[in-house]
Amino acid sequence: MSKVAAALGANVVPMRPLEVVVRGHARRRYPAERATVSLAANLEGTDREGVYRRAVGLQEPLSADLTRLQEAGAVIRWSSDQLRVFSYRPHSESGRRPLMYRVGIKFEAEFSDFEQLSAFLDKWALQDGVEVGTTGWDVTEENRRTYEAALRSEAVADATAKAQAYATAAGRGSVEAVQLADPGMLGNNDGPRPMMARMASPDGGARGGPSLELRPDDIELDVSVDARFAAE
Repeated sequence: MSKVAAALGANVVPMRPLEVVVRGHARRRYPAERATVSLAANLEGTDREGVYRRAVGLQEPLSADLTRLQEAGAVIRWSSDQLRVFSYRPHSESGRRPLMYRVGIKFEAEFSDFEQLSAFLDKWALQDGVEVGTTGWDVTEENRRTYEAALRSEAVADATAKAQAYATAAGRGSVEAVQLADPGMLGNNDGPRPMMARMASPDGGARGGPSLELRPDDIELDVSVDARFAAE
């Protein structure tokens, strides 16, 4: 080797590893497996005790119906643990009006049988003093853990593919993951983005007469991961 070539070789600076930071995503839809419905016995009137007794009178058959459905396997769990009693005086421009008393007893029930849920709501929605609230849809806890594990793997694969594309475009070789984290934990300015579940509101339909039929949309699970890679 000549002195000139040796001098040139001595001046060559090794290329530093390329650092690539990306965010991977994964999203899938799964059929709804559970429905949580909220409802309440809400009554009001001028006689405080009378209103309270009527509300309790509604609670008893509601509780009995939910207990029956739980024993049959249609309901996973149910509770009635909130009582609210208050008074107010209605506004009147013609004179002082008597106090009104309102009593509310709340219920929450988790159904696994959606046909029984529809029949239950179809029955109690027509009952005076019963207020039907929202219905939330989800997958089972066991399946959620399974789905989340699969989505995390897909999110890492997505991040790896993105990082490799950047490295290839920059003329570098294969990438190697050096850090994986939940979104926002690698020092960037983005806030955390946890696992998300998107649930559409149910549609109501009629079949064989004017009866309620709830048809939930699929549950959309979305997961993201931040990743730092190195490429030679």
